[in-house]
Amino acid sequence: MTPTQAARSLRVLVYSDDSETRAQVIGALGSRPSQDVPELSFTEVATAPMVFAQLDAGVVDAVIADGEASPAGGMGIAKQMKDELDPSPPVLVLLGRADDRWLAEWSRADAVATLPVDPIGLSQAFVEMLEKRRTEGNG
Repeated sequence: MTPTQAARSLRVLVYSDDSETRAQVIGALGSRPSQDVPELSFTEVATAPMVFAQLDAGVVDAVIADGEASPAGGMGIAKQMKDELDPSPPVLVLLGRADDRWLAEWSRADAVATLPVDPIGLSQAFVEMLEKRRTEGNG
């Protein structure tokens, strides 16, 4: 991460049709889940069109998408992002069942965590996703 990137906040888009899930994600990550990442700022969205409006505006550094959202689930959002955006911001998908990890792999999600939100597990998966992206030279 360059000094300029470190000086500004990391813009995280949180997508879920459930406002409680969005609040749990934001509460679990807090303003800075690790010393290795900049302070986080959050944008909450409840619909797929708003996800892509934010992505098109270029105001998103990372995405957390609820795999249980309806009508557009987080895995479908992740797949569409990876298919249509180059480069795509890293995306973490929240799974309703750990057994759905194979679907998250199909969607090309960069990371997964399970619902209900586990603050430690989500923070760890999110930070590892960012670190992996940084070491690959994509962020």
